[in-house]
Amino acid sequence: MFLGILRFLATGWIEKMYGEPHFFFAYPGFDWVRPWPVWGMYLHYSVLAVLALAIALGAFHRIATLLFVIGFAYTQLIDVTNYLNHHYLVVLLGMLLAWLPANALWSIDVWRDPQLRRATISAWMVWLLRFQVGVVYVFAGLAKAKVDWLLGGQPLNLWLAARTETPIVGPLLDEPRVALAMAWAGFLFDTTIVAWLSWRRTRLVAYVVLIAFHGFTGYLFNIGMFPLIMTSAALIFFPPSWPRRFRRGDGVNLVHLSQPKVDKVDTVPRVTSAKVDKVDTVPRMIVPRVTRIIIAIHVVLQLALPLRHHLYPGDVLWNEDGMRFAWHVMIREKHGSAMFEARFADGRRLEIPPSNYLTWRQEREMGAQPDLILQLAHHIGDDLHAKGYRGFTLHANTRVSLNGRSPEPLIDPAVNLLAIRDLGPRTWVLGAPASVVPHVMPLR
Repeated sequence: MFLGILRFLATGWIEKMYGEPHFFFAYPGFDWVRPWPVWGMYLHYSVLAVLALAIALGAFHRIATLLFVIGFAYTQLIDVTNYLNHHYLVVLLGMLLAWLPANALWSIDVWRDPQLRRATISAWMVWLLRFQVGVVYVFAGLAKAKVDWLLGGQPLNLWLAARTETPIVGPLLDEPRVALAMAWAGFLFDTTIVAWLSWRRTRLVAYVVLIAFHGFTGYLFNIGMFPLIMTSAALIFFPPSWPRRFRRGDGVNLVHLSQPKVDKVDTVPRVTSAKVDKVDTVPRMIVPRVTRIIIAIHVVLQLALPLRHHLYPGDVLWNEDGMRFAWHVMIREKHGSAMFEARFADGRRLEIPPSNYLTWRQEREMGAQPDLILQLAHHIGDDLHAKGYRGFTLHANTRVSLNGRSPEPLIDPAVNLLAIRDLGPRTWVLGAPASVVPHVMPLR
């Protein structure tokens, strides 16, 4: 994250995301969150970089991690169009790390205060982190179990066809069969990699495949820090003692270490620095009730949020109900446009382009997402009222293409969006297009 934030500071994205916009899309309940002035956002991200470095070095671990999580979550809450799956993962992992003794061994904190040193950790701490990383892969895989992905190779077909000039592999990328093969490879990888990483006999091979998979996708697609974050996070599936063994040069037995023995005592003894490298990581069996409750709540939420879209009618790729915070990673390509129209009681009509309120980046994100269209509609309505307009309804004329299909209307143009509050199923969103998936491979 330290390197990612430095890159973010150097590429001018702060002006694009926080300086240029005049309107910000808010998450429900967070419409009070507003950005600092541009200079303040530069300072904010600079502080985040320092905190990220402090976390990596184990300096003032708990306070640094808490401040980083709060500060980074703030940058994401400013505008919904900033949402990225791996940014959400960073917040989740940061919350867990702030709770866990991640500074218990190789850290500046231990160097400053040897009493913080711990030779053992509780097993649930490791398994909780494994669960969090595993959730990403499993639900990303389940999200790919769709006709578009498995039968049409979409949206990979669209993306690969635009990358035929990629060195070495470019000439192959325009072939539909390549996209379909990669779609199935991605589906099988996501749905099974956690099992392969969890099994001692296949762990090393699985991790090599994981490196190759994320390296290749990072090479082909502009997906930011996601490959590096997942490649690093997957190391949690190795036995907890692997860093010490690796430092001692015991690489041959690194992967085939058996799981640690169970410590049946309730307390963890303090040890001297000389003893630390001789003691493997040992789980603790007795977990306080409050801790069990917190873990249960976290686990239930992480399982429920990715599944909540099943409670809503329609295709989640079209209506976006339950799309965010659900690990729907790279499974849809949507291009959309929206033009708002105020209709007055006397028959007059006034067209209002989104560009009057949004940057090009915000408009691109908004055009295919119903909740953002609705949110902007209410903002336009408030703006028209402030300018003295009365007695009007507000409608949206939309055209959206999903995974290469011909553009279709997304929002019912007859619906007055000012009368809609987005608190339930989006009945004002039209049904998903029923056309055949582009580039479906014929059976022979």
